Amino acid sequence: MKSYSIYILSCAFLVTLCPVKGKAQNQELAARILADSSLTVVDNLAKGVIKEGFNAGSGYSQIWARDFNTLIETSLEVRSKEDVRGAILLFFALQQKNDEMVDGYVLKKDFTWNDNTPYYSDAAPGHVGFKNTVETDQETSLIQLVGKYIKKTGDVGLLNEKVAGVTVLTRIEKMIDYLLRERYNKQYGLLWGAMTADWGDVQPHDTFGCDWNELSDEAIDVYDNAMFIIALQYLIDVVPDKHKVEQWTKLKKGIYQKVRKHLWDAKNQKFIPHIYPNKSPIPAGFDENTIFYHGGTAVAIEAGLLSKAEIAAVNKKMVENVKLSGMPSIGLTLYPTYPEGFFAGGMSKAYVYQNGGDWTWFGARMIQQLIANGFVKEAYEEVRPMIDRVVKNKGFYEWYGQGDVPSGSGKFKGSAGVLSKAIAQFKTWAAANQAH
Repeated sequence: MKSYSIYILSCAFLVTLCPVKGKAQNQELAARILADSSLTVVDNLAKGVIKEGFNAGSGYSQIWARDFNTLIETSLEVRSKEDVRGAILLFFALQQKNDEMVDGYVLKKDFTWNDNTPYYSDAAPGHVGFKNTVETDQETSLIQLVGKYIKKTGDVGLLNEKVAGVTVLTRIEKMIDYLLRERYNKQYGLLWGAMTADWGDVQPHDTFGCDWNELSDEAIDVYDNAMFIIALQYLIDVVPDKHKVEQWTKLKKGIYQKVRKHLWDAKNQKFIPHIYPNKSPIPAGFDENTIFYHGGTAVAIEAGLLSKAEIAAVNKKMVENVKLSGMPSIGLTLYPTYPEGFFAGGMSKAYVYQNGGDWTWFGARMIQQLIANGFVKEAYEEVRPMIDRVVKNKGFYEWYGQGDVPSGSGKFKGSAGVLSKAIAQFKTWAAANQAH
């Protein structure tokens, strides 16, 4: 009986000790974060780049919804609310007659690249729209963009703003109708797009790769559907209409359940890369499910699709993949890569562009989700390569190849936006956990 009492007292002591130890560790980490001048350097660089405008970056005059969505919060800190609002409304002016949304837009004088499918609208006579139709994240990116804008500014009135006689909210509802009409697979209850590498917008079998055509293969993946879930949640949060909120809540629940049922591989603690409702483009002898999609997984966490234990498991796998690949950070798109020659053009090689390139644009979204879900120590360790290379290169490159070689746009604003947001999260957490 005496030994049992000692055991109980020991357990009680350990239970008391753990929170104290945890608090001390948090205070130590908070002090390191608050003293880390490189975070401030990178944040200032990011704000300087984003202040220049909403276009994707150097080499890109276009304003893309998927990019703007990832730098909107920082944009509102360095640009006027009116500028941001106007840039958002121009997307709605370019909404097409079938209710779909463009990827982005550019002034007519800057429409100089070879694109044989331009998008026009009488409501935006000075601009040209464009769209990579292999992807299914344009509508959901814009909805998220609107949601983030309203949450940061409180400007709910944007929803009632009329664009060519139709309110923004009605146009958003039409965009959702478009997705459910044109990009919804009834058998699986999920959105589809063309087969691409993870979140990418390049299909494998033609040299341009960005337009849906006879070489495209219908595919269902976690990225498109996680983006839809996040978009619906923003609408639930910002639209003051109980009836509409009930509809979106039901739709969101259905997508969530179908993703967990059809795309989450519980045995391997990963998402299946694709479901192919028709024919599969994957060559014989190659098991696509060996590939782990980093970017889609990060977005899935933002959509609330994984438990805390599952987040820990996938993050561990990402860190392992970085070591196995020899790539610099968890911004690694996917691992292992698709076989050489599967993609046409430059992506036929491993660790090039979306076939295993390292993208801060998605890696830092994983950092954001680690912080949001309590994995701050892991987030701080894993963000280091991303921070260090910005300091070294004095800029935000689009993606990085083997050996951390910078590639693509030298001022990629998506990368700047996601890092700036992650740094703000680090500092908020550190301020709340510092010793007093």
